[in-house]
This record gives sequence, C-alpha cells and structure tokens, in this order.
Amino acid sequence: MRAVVQRVSRAQVTVNGEMAGEIGLGLLVLLGVGRDDTEDDATYLAEKIAGLRVFEDAQGKMNRSVRDAGGSVLAVSQFTLYGDVRRGKRPSFDAAAPPEKARLLYEFFVEQIRAAGLRCETGRFQEMMKVELVNEGPVTILLDSGKKF
Repeated sequence: MRAVVQRVSRAQVTVNGEMAGEIGLGLLVLLGVGRDDTEDDATYLAEKIAGLRVFEDAQGKMNRSVRDAGGSVLAVSQFTLYGDVRRGKRPSFDAAAPPEKARLLYEFFVEQIRAAGLRCETGRFQEMMKVELVNEGPVTILLDSGKKF
C-alpha cells in the first residue's frame, strides 16, 4: 500500500460539483492499494499516519501528530500511485489491486484511522474527483507499507 501524506490547513474533495469530504487542519492522504496488499498493510499505514509527527510544537519543531494538533484526515483513493512508467511514457497499472479488493482495503484503512480516534472524511471510490488543498510547509511524506521508500 502506498500513501502520499500532505499536511494541510484545509482540503476538500468534490465529485460532480458535490462536496464529498472536507477538513480543516489535518492530513490529506492519497492512498493506493497494491495487488498483493492485505489488511496488515492497511493497519500499518493507518498506525503510521495517525502517529506521524509532522505538526509543529511550541518550539517550532515537527513533533506533534495529527491527533496532538486536533486535526482530521481526508483519505482519497488513488490507484495511480501504482503507475509504473519505467518502460515508457504511458503508465502501466498492473501492480494496482483490482477495484473490488482495493475498495475493501481502502475502506478498512478508513476504519482503522477512525478507530485511532481521528475524524476521517473520504472521497468517493472509483469516481472522478477534484481535490483541493492548502499544503502547509509544504510538508509531503511518501509512505509504502512494503517499506520500499
């Protein structure tokens, strides 16, 4: 499983002009599910993201988690995180999970974030979405449950 995590002062996702999810201070998580991913991968990433210390403390150091900062999470499914362009210019998505599996693991990830005591808004799975955000810092962290980076 892969995630692009961005510290935001606000973020929202719309589908066909309708608001699907919106947060103020928090983390925007773009989440891709791989073909071989399991619930263990989703649990690992949810725990890592819930505890990720990317918010500043009183001394200006990134030392607080989204929970410590009183923030929320906006989780948006994004299969293109598994796009492979090593052999050309058009991405291959062979490593991405099929939609049925991806939906189940994406929803499980959201449940795990909520179980960690965080408010978690979502986009809409397998829909064309428009994501808007104000990245604070900017702070952007790449995570991979297989620890490939």
